[in-house]
Amino acid sequence: MSPLHRIWRALPAGPRRAALAAATALLAPRPDRPPPAVGGGIAIAGEFSRASGLGGIVRLLHAGCGQLGVASWPVDLSGMPGPRVGLPEGLAADAPLLIGVNAPHLPIALLRLGRAALRGRRIIGYFAWELPTLPPQWRHGAAFVHEIWTLSDFSAAALEPLLPGRVRRVRLCLGAVPPVASGLDRAAFGLPHDAVVSLVSFNLASSRARKNPEAAIAAHRAAFGDRADRILLLKIGNPADFPDDFADLRRLVGDAPNIRLFTDTLPEADAHALTRAADIVLSLHRSEGFGLVPAEAMLLGRPVVATGWSGNLDFMDADSAALVPYRLVPARDPRGVFEAPGAVWAEPDVGKAAEWLRRLADDPGLRAQLGARGRAFAGARLGTDDLRAALTGLGLSCAS
Repeated sequence: MSPLHRIWRALPAGPRRAALAAATALLAPRPDRPPPAVGGGIAIAGEFSRASGLGGIVRLLHAGCGQLGVASWPVDLSGMPGPRVGLPEGLAADAPLLIGVNAPHLPIALLRLGRAALRGRRIIGYFAWELPTLPPQWRHGAAFVHEIWTLSDFSAAALEPLLPGRVRRVRLCLGAVPPVASGLDRAAFGLPHDAVVSLVSFNLASSRARKNPEAAIAAHRAAFGDRADRILLLKIGNPADFPDDFADLRRLVGDAPNIRLFTDTLPEADAHALTRAADIVLSLHRSEGFGLVPAEAMLLGRPVVATGWSGNLDFMDADSAALVPYRLVPARDPRGVFEAPGAVWAEPDVGKAAEWLRRLADDPGLRAQLGARGRAFAGARLGTDDLRAALTGLGLSCAS
Protein backbone atom coordinates (compact mmCIF):
# COMPACT_ATOMS: atom_id res chain seq x y z
CA MET A 1 0.00 0.00 0.00
CA SER A 2 1.43 3.40 -1.00
CA PRO A 3 1.93 6.23 1.56
CA LEU A 4 -0.80 8.28 -0.15
CA HIS A 5 -3.18 5.35 0.03
CA ARG A 6 -2.43 4.95 3.74
CA ILE A 7 -3.14 8.64 4.37
CA TRP A 8 -6.37 8.39 2.39
CA ARG A 9 -7.43 5.31 4.37
CA ALA A 10 -6.74 7.13 7.65
CA LEU A 11 -9.53 9.64 6.91
CA PRO A 12 -13.08 8.87 8.16
CA ALA A 13 -14.46 6.17 5.88
CA GLY A 14 -17.97 7.45 5.22
CA PRO A 15 -17.19 11.07 4.28
CA ARG A 16 -14.09 9.92 2.37
CA ARG A 17 -16.04 7.57 0.11
CA ALA A 18 -18.92 9.98 -0.38
CA ALA A 19 -16.55 12.77 -1.41
CA LEU A 20 -14.69 10.56 -3.86
CA ALA A 21 -17.90 9.28 -5.47
CA ALA A 22 -19.34 12.77 -5.86
CA ALA A 23 -16.14 14.34 -7.21
CA THR A 24 -15.40 11.67 -9.78
CA ALA A 25 -19.04 11.60 -10.91
CA LEU A 26 -18.72 15.26 -11.90
CA LEU A 27 -15.67 14.56 -14.06
CA ALA A 28 -16.39 11.19 -15.66
CA PRO A 29 -17.69 10.84 -19.23
CA ARG A 30 -21.30 9.75 -19.57
CA PRO A 31 -22.69 7.14 -21.97
CA ASP A 32 -24.71 8.00 -25.05
CA ARG A 33 -28.48 8.26 -24.77
CA PRO A 34 -30.61 6.47 -25.83
CA PRO A 35 -28.78 3.13 -25.44
CA PRO A 36 -26.94 2.33 -28.67
CA ALA A 37 -27.59 -0.84 -30.66
CA VAL A 38 -25.35 -3.81 -29.93
CA GLY A 39 -23.22 -6.18 -31.98
CA GLY A 40 -19.73 -7.56 -32.42
CA GLY A 41 -19.05 -9.43 -29.17
CA ILE A 42 -18.47 -7.76 -25.81
CA ALA A 43 -15.66 -6.00 -23.95
CA ILE A 44 -15.33 -6.85 -20.25
CA ALA A 45 -13.47 -4.40 -18.03
CA GLY A 46 -12.39 -5.02 -14.45
CA GLU A 47 -9.66 -6.19 -12.10
CA PHE A 48 -8.51 -9.10 -14.26
CA SER A 49 -5.05 -9.40 -12.72
CA ARG A 50 -6.07 -8.82 -9.10
CA ALA A 51 -6.89 -11.52 -6.53
CA SER A 52 -10.21 -9.99 -5.46
CA GLY A 53 -13.87 -10.83 -5.55
CA LEU A 54 -14.54 -8.42 -8.41
CA GLY A 55 -11.48 -9.77 -10.20
CA GLY A 56 -12.88 -13.28 -9.94
CA ILE A 57 -16.21 -12.06 -11.30
CA VAL A 58 -14.80 -10.56 -14.51
CA ARG A 59 -12.59 -13.60 -15.11
CA LEU A 60 -15.63 -15.85 -14.81
CA LEU A 61 -17.70 -13.63 -17.11
CA HIS A 62 -14.94 -13.75 -19.72
CA ALA A 63 -14.68 -17.54 -19.42
CA GLY A 64 -18.46 -17.89 -19.55
CA CYS A 65 -18.62 -15.93 -22.80
CA GLY A 66 -16.08 -18.34 -24.21
CA GLN A 67 -18.29 -21.27 -23.17
CA LEU A 68 -21.19 -19.68 -25.03
CA GLY A 69 -19.20 -18.89 -28.17
CA VAL A 70 -19.43 -15.11 -27.72
CA ALA A 71 -16.28 -13.15 -28.53
CA SER A 72 -15.11 -11.19 -25.49
CA TRP A 73 -12.17 -8.88 -24.92
CA PRO A 74 -10.70 -8.39 -21.43
CA VAL A 75 -9.77 -4.88 -20.32
CA ASP A 76 -7.65 -4.87 -17.16
CA LEU A 77 -8.49 -2.04 -14.73
CA SER A 78 -6.48 -3.43 -11.81
CA GLY A 79 -4.79 -0.92 -9.54
CA MET A 80 -7.43 1.81 -9.52
CA PRO A 81 -6.93 4.67 -9.64
CA GLY A 82 -4.36 4.30 -12.39
CA PRO A 83 -3.26 5.36 -15.86
CA ARG A 84 -5.42 5.54 -18.96
CA VAL A 85 -6.42 2.15 -20.35
CA GLY A 86 -7.32 1.75 -24.00
CA LEU A 87 -9.82 -0.66 -25.47
CA PRO A 88 -8.38 -3.69 -27.32
CA GLU A 89 -7.58 -3.52 -31.00
CA GLY A 90 -10.12 -5.27 -33.17
CA LEU A 91 -13.04 -4.50 -30.87
CA ALA A 92 -16.10 -3.65 -32.94
CA ALA A 93 -17.41 -0.10 -32.65
CA ASP A 94 -20.83 -1.37 -31.53
CA ALA A 95 -19.59 -3.99 -29.04
CA PRO A 96 -21.08 -3.31 -25.58
CA LEU A 97 -18.84 -2.60 -22.61
CA LEU A 98 -19.47 -4.58 -19.41
CA ILE A 99 -17.66 -3.04 -16.43
CA GLY A 100 -17.18 -5.17 -13.31
CA VAL A 101 -16.62 -2.28 -10.91
CA ASN A 102 -19.07 -1.26 -8.19
CA ALA A 103 -21.13 1.89 -8.66
CA PRO A 104 -19.13 4.28 -6.43
CA HIS A 105 -15.93 3.47 -8.33
CA LEU A 106 -17.46 3.35 -11.79
CA PRO A 107 -16.68 7.03 -12.59
CA ILE A 108 -12.99 6.34 -11.83
CA ALA A 109 -13.05 3.41 -14.25
CA LEU A 110 -14.65 5.55 -16.94
CA LEU A 111 -12.08 8.30 -16.44
CA ARG A 112 -9.38 5.69 -17.08
CA LEU A 113 -11.14 4.43 -20.19
CA GLY A 114 -11.87 7.89 -21.61
CA ARG A 115 -14.79 9.37 -23.55
CA ALA A 116 -13.86 7.67 -26.82
CA ALA A 117 -14.28 4.24 -25.23
CA LEU A 118 -17.92 5.01 -24.40
CA ARG A 119 -18.98 6.62 -27.66
CA GLY A 120 -21.58 4.53 -29.47
CA ARG A 121 -21.50 1.70 -26.92
CA ARG A 122 -24.05 0.13 -24.61
CA ILE A 123 -22.58 0.38 -21.09
CA ILE A 124 -23.45 -2.27 -18.51
CA GLY A 125 -22.37 -2.25 -14.89
CA TYR A 126 -21.79 -5.56 -13.14
CA PHE A 127 -22.28 -4.61 -9.50
CA ALA A 128 -22.05 -6.69 -6.32
CA TRP A 129 -23.51 -5.59 -3.00
CA GLU A 130 -23.86 -7.41 0.31
CA LEU A 131 -26.68 -5.62 2.14
CA PRO A 132 -30.43 -5.31 1.42
CA THR A 133 -30.19 -1.51 1.04
CA LEU A 134 -27.64 0.76 -0.63
CA PRO A 135 -25.46 3.63 0.63
CA PRO A 136 -26.43 6.98 -0.94
CA GLN A 137 -23.19 7.28 -2.93
CA TRP A 138 -24.17 4.30 -5.08
CA ARG A 139 -26.66 6.53 -6.87
CA HIS A 140 -23.81 8.46 -8.49
CA GLY A 141 -22.77 5.41 -10.49
CA ALA A 142 -26.23 4.62 -11.84
CA ALA A 143 -26.07 7.60 -14.20
CA PHE A 144 -23.16 6.01 -16.09
CA VAL A 145 -24.76 2.75 -17.21
CA HIS A 146 -27.65 1.71 -19.41
CA GLU A 147 -28.37 -1.39 -17.34
CA ILE A 148 -27.07 -3.33 -14.33
CA TRP A 149 -26.16 -6.99 -14.00
CA THR A 150 -25.55 -8.60 -10.64
CA LEU A 151 -24.79 -11.97 -9.12
CA SER A 152 -27.78 -13.02 -7.01
CA ASP A 153 -31.45 -12.38 -6.31
CA PHE A 154 -30.40 -10.84 -2.99
CA SER A 155 -28.10 -8.33 -4.66
CA ALA A 156 -30.62 -7.64 -7.45
CA ALA A 157 -33.31 -6.69 -4.93
CA ALA A 158 -30.95 -4.19 -3.31
CA LEU A 159 -29.90 -2.69 -6.65
CA GLU A 160 -33.36 -2.46 -8.24
CA PRO A 161 -34.05 1.08 -6.93
CA LEU A 162 -31.00 2.38 -8.82
CA LEU A 163 -32.43 1.55 -12.27
CA PRO A 164 -35.96 0.19 -11.87
CA GLY A 165 -36.67 -2.47 -14.50
CA ARG A 166 -33.09 -2.47 -15.76
CA VAL A 167 -31.43 -4.73 -13.17
CA ARG A 168 -30.76 -8.31 -14.25
CA ARG A 169 -29.56 -11.24 -12.14
CA VAL A 170 -26.63 -12.93 -13.87
CA ARG A 171 -25.31 -15.61 -11.55
CA LEU A 172 -21.66 -16.54 -11.84
CA CYS A 173 -21.31 -19.54 -14.16
CA LEU A 174 -19.09 -21.55 -11.82
CA GLY A 175 -20.89 -24.76 -12.71
CA ALA A 176 -19.77 -24.37 -16.33
CA VAL A 177 -16.29 -23.10 -15.39
CA PRO A 178 -15.69 -25.01 -12.15
CA PRO A 179 -12.69 -24.50 -9.86
CA VAL A 180 -9.69 -26.66 -10.75
CA ALA A 181 -7.37 -27.66 -7.92
CA SER A 182 -3.63 -28.23 -8.29
CA GLY A 183 -2.02 -31.48 -7.24
CA LEU A 184 -1.08 -30.25 -3.75
CA ASP A 185 -2.33 -32.53 -1.00
CA ARG A 186 -3.01 -32.00 2.69
CA ALA A 187 0.62 -32.62 3.65
CA ALA A 188 1.72 -29.73 1.41
CA PHE A 189 -0.16 -27.37 3.71
CA GLY A 190 1.16 -28.94 6.90
CA LEU A 191 -2.19 -30.46 7.82
CA PRO A 192 -2.27 -33.84 9.58
CA HIS A 193 -3.94 -36.67 7.68
CA ASP A 194 -5.77 -38.00 10.76
CA ALA A 195 -7.54 -34.75 11.81
CA VAL A 196 -10.84 -33.26 10.73
CA VAL A 197 -10.03 -29.83 9.27
CA SER A 198 -12.56 -27.00 9.03
CA LEU A 199 -11.53 -24.18 6.69
CA VAL A 200 -12.56 -20.54 6.94
CA SER A 201 -11.24 -18.48 4.01
CA PHE A 202 -11.70 -14.71 3.84
CA ASN A 203 -10.02 -11.49 2.82
CA LEU A 204 -9.66 -8.71 5.38
CA ALA A 205 -10.22 -6.22 2.56
CA SER A 206 -13.79 -7.55 2.33
CA SER A 207 -14.60 -6.43 5.90
CA ARG A 208 -13.78 -8.53 8.90
CA ALA A 209 -17.12 -7.63 10.48
CA ARG A 210 -19.04 -8.94 7.49
CA LYS A 211 -17.02 -12.13 7.14
CA ASN A 212 -17.33 -12.69 10.90
CA PRO A 213 -14.40 -15.03 11.63
CA GLU A 214 -14.99 -14.54 15.35
CA ALA A 215 -18.17 -16.62 15.07
CA ALA A 216 -16.24 -19.44 13.36
CA ILE A 217 -13.66 -19.44 16.15
CA ALA A 218 -16.39 -19.48 18.80
CA ALA A 219 -18.26 -22.32 17.07
CA HIS A 220 -15.09 -24.39 16.73
CA ARG A 221 -14.24 -23.92 20.39
CA ALA A 222 -17.80 -24.77 21.45
CA ALA A 223 -17.75 -27.90 19.31
CA PHE A 224 -14.29 -29.25 20.06
CA GLY A 225 -12.50 -27.31 22.77
CA ASP A 226 -8.75 -27.96 22.42
CA ARG A 227 -9.17 -31.39 20.83
CA ALA A 228 -6.03 -31.97 18.76
CA ASP A 229 -7.70 -33.97 15.99
CA ARG A 230 -10.18 -31.18 15.21
CA ILE A 231 -8.43 -28.28 13.48
CA LEU A 232 -9.74 -24.88 12.44
CA LEU A 233 -7.71 -23.28 9.66
CA LEU A 234 -8.22 -19.56 9.07
CA LYS A 235 -6.94 -18.58 5.62
CA ILE A 236 -6.62 -14.79 5.84
CA GLY A 237 -6.03 -12.49 2.89
CA ASN A 238 -4.37 -9.05 3.10
CA PRO A 239 -3.21 -9.22 6.74
CA ALA A 240 -0.43 -6.67 6.13
CA ASP A 241 -2.92 -4.07 4.86
CA PHE A 242 -5.12 -4.45 7.93
CA PRO A 243 -2.66 -5.02 10.77
CA ASP A 244 -5.08 -4.07 13.57
CA ASP A 245 -7.67 -6.59 12.39
CA PHE A 246 -5.04 -9.28 12.06
CA ALA A 247 -3.63 -8.53 15.51
CA ASP A 248 -7.13 -8.79 16.99
CA LEU A 249 -7.59 -12.21 15.41
CA ARG A 250 -4.22 -13.40 16.69
CA ARG A 251 -5.19 -12.30 20.20
CA LEU A 252 -8.54 -14.03 19.89
CA VAL A 253 -6.94 -17.30 18.79
CA GLY A 254 -4.30 -16.98 21.51
CA ASP A 255 -2.45 -20.22 22.18
CA ALA A 256 -5.25 -22.51 21.03
CA PRO A 257 -3.44 -25.66 19.87
CA ASN A 258 -6.03 -26.57 17.24
CA ILE A 259 -6.59 -23.21 15.52
CA ARG A 260 -4.15 -22.16 12.82
CA LEU A 261 -3.68 -18.95 10.85
CA PHE A 262 -2.63 -19.22 7.21
CA THR A 263 -1.60 -16.00 5.47
CA ASP A 264 0.26 -17.19 2.37
CA THR A 265 -0.95 -15.80 -0.95
CA LEU A 266 -1.60 -18.82 -3.16
CA PRO A 267 -2.04 -19.23 -6.89
CA GLU A 268 -5.69 -19.88 -7.67
CA ALA A 269 -5.24 -23.60 -8.31
CA ASP A 270 -3.34 -24.06 -5.04
CA ALA A 271 -6.06 -22.17 -3.15
CA HIS A 272 -8.58 -24.62 -4.59
CA ALA A 273 -6.30 -27.48 -3.51
CA LEU A 274 -6.38 -26.13 0.05
CA THR A 275 -10.19 -26.07 -0.08
CA ARG A 276 -10.23 -29.64 -1.39
CA ALA A 277 -7.87 -30.70 1.43
CA ALA A 278 -10.35 -29.51 4.08
CA ASP A 279 -13.08 -31.75 5.46
CA ILE A 280 -15.56 -28.91 6.10
CA VAL A 281 -15.78 -25.34 4.80
CA LEU A 282 -17.30 -22.87 7.24
CA SER A 283 -18.84 -19.47 6.39
CA LEU A 284 -20.61 -17.81 9.31
CA HIS A 285 -20.86 -14.57 7.37
CA ARG A 286 -23.19 -11.77 8.34
CA SER A 287 -23.98 -11.08 4.69
CA GLU A 288 -22.87 -12.10 1.19
CA GLY A 289 -23.76 -10.69 -2.19
CA PHE A 290 -22.96 -14.14 -3.56
CA GLY A 291 -20.47 -16.17 -1.55
CA LEU A 292 -17.67 -17.22 -3.87
CA VAL A 293 -15.77 -19.30 -1.30
CA PRO A 294 -18.70 -21.54 -0.31
CA ALA A 295 -19.77 -21.85 -3.96
CA GLU A 296 -16.31 -23.04 -4.98
CA ALA A 297 -16.18 -25.37 -1.98
CA MET A 298 -19.49 -26.99 -2.95
CA LEU A 299 -18.32 -27.49 -6.52
CA LEU A 300 -15.18 -29.15 -5.13
CA GLY A 301 -17.41 -31.54 -3.21
CA ARG A 302 -16.74 -30.12 0.25
CA PRO A 303 -19.62 -29.97 2.77
CA VAL A 304 -20.40 -26.37 3.67
CA VAL A 305 -21.70 -24.96 6.96
CA ALA A 306 -23.03 -21.47 6.24
CA THR A 307 -25.30 -18.74 7.52
CA GLY A 308 -28.72 -19.31 5.95
CA TRP A 309 -29.16 -15.75 4.69
CA SER A 310 -28.25 -13.49 1.76
CA GLY A 311 -26.75 -14.22 -1.64
CA ASN A 312 -25.47 -17.73 -0.91
CA LEU A 313 -29.08 -18.99 -0.98
CA ASP A 314 -28.95 -18.64 -4.77
CA PHE A 315 -26.89 -21.86 -4.88
CA MET A 316 -27.56 -23.67 -1.61
CA ASP A 317 -30.57 -24.93 0.32
CA ALA A 318 -31.20 -27.00 3.45
CA ASP A 319 -30.60 -30.23 1.53
CA SER A 320 -27.31 -29.22 -0.09
CA ALA A 321 -25.61 -27.34 2.77
CA ALA A 322 -25.69 -27.14 6.55
CA LEU A 323 -27.61 -23.88 6.92
CA VAL A 324 -27.18 -22.10 10.24
CA PRO A 325 -30.14 -20.15 11.67
CA TYR A 326 -29.70 -16.47 12.42
CA ARG A 327 -31.36 -13.31 13.66
CA LEU A 328 -31.30 -10.02 11.78
CA VAL A 329 -29.59 -7.09 13.49
CA PRO A 330 -28.63 -3.57 12.37
CA ALA A 331 -25.55 -3.68 10.13
CA ARG A 332 -22.63 -2.07 11.93
CA ASP A 333 -19.28 -2.15 10.16
CA PRO A 334 -16.44 -0.45 12.09
CA ARG A 335 -14.84 0.51 8.77
CA GLY A 336 -18.06 2.09 7.52
CA VAL A 337 -17.95 0.17 4.22
CA PHE A 338 -20.93 -2.13 4.71
CA GLU A 339 -23.42 0.28 6.15
CA ALA A 340 -26.50 1.89 4.65
CA PRO A 341 -29.61 3.60 6.03
CA GLY A 342 -31.82 0.98 7.64
CA ALA A 343 -29.56 -1.90 6.62
CA VAL A 344 -29.59 -5.18 8.52
CA TRP A 345 -27.48 -8.29 8.39
CA ALA A 346 -27.44 -11.71 10.03
CA GLU A 347 -26.08 -12.77 13.38
CA PRO A 348 -25.61 -16.55 12.98
CA ASP A 349 -26.40 -18.94 15.83
CA VAL A 350 -22.97 -20.08 17.05
CA GLY A 351 -24.47 -22.94 19.07
CA LYS A 352 -26.24 -24.41 16.04
CA ALA A 353 -23.07 -24.01 13.97
CA ALA A 354 -21.16 -25.94 16.64
CA GLU A 355 -23.78 -28.72 16.46
CA TRP A 356 -23.28 -29.00 12.71
CA LEU A 357 -19.51 -29.08 13.12
CA ARG A 358 -19.75 -31.94 15.61
CA ARG A 359 -22.18 -33.92 13.44
CA LEU A 360 -20.07 -33.59 10.34
CA ALA A 361 -16.76 -34.20 12.10
CA ASP A 362 -18.05 -37.40 13.68
CA ASP A 363 -19.70 -38.80 10.52
CA PRO A 364 -17.54 -39.18 7.38
CA GLY A 365 -20.53 -40.63 5.54
CA LEU A 366 -22.62 -37.53 6.24
CA ARG A 367 -19.76 -35.31 5.03
CA ALA A 368 -19.56 -37.27 1.77
CA GLN A 369 -23.33 -37.17 1.23
CA LEU A 370 -23.63 -33.45 1.93
CA GLY A 371 -20.62 -32.72 -0.28
CA ALA A 372 -22.12 -34.69 -3.17
CA ARG A 373 -25.53 -33.02 -2.84
CA GLY A 374 -23.88 -29.62 -2.64
CA ARG A 375 -21.83 -30.23 -5.78
CA ALA A 376 -24.92 -31.28 -7.73
CA PHE A 377 -27.15 -28.45 -6.51
CA ALA A 378 -24.60 -25.67 -6.96
CA GLY A 379 -23.57 -27.06 -10.35
CA ALA A 380 -27.18 -26.95 -11.55
CA ARG A 381 -27.82 -23.44 -10.22
CA LEU A 382 -24.56 -21.92 -11.46
CA GLY A 383 -24.57 -22.84 -15.13
CA THR A 384 -24.57 -20.48 -18.10
CA ASP A 385 -28.34 -19.95 -18.34
CA ASP A 386 -28.31 -16.49 -16.75
CA LEU A 387 -25.36 -15.28 -18.82
CA ARG A 388 -26.91 -16.67 -22.01
CA ALA A 389 -30.16 -14.82 -21.29
CA ALA A 390 -28.29 -11.58 -20.57
CA LEU A 391 -26.20 -11.76 -23.74
CA THR A 392 -29.14 -12.65 -25.96
CA GLY A 393 -31.08 -9.84 -24.27
CA LEU A 394 -28.41 -7.48 -25.60
CA GLY A 395 -28.84 -8.95 -29.09
CA LEU A 396 -25.71 -11.14 -29.11
CA SER A 397 -25.94 -14.69 -30.49
CA CYS A 398 -24.80 -17.59 -28.30
CA ALA A 399 -23.78 -21.07 -29.40
CA SER A 400 -26.50 -23.67 -28.93
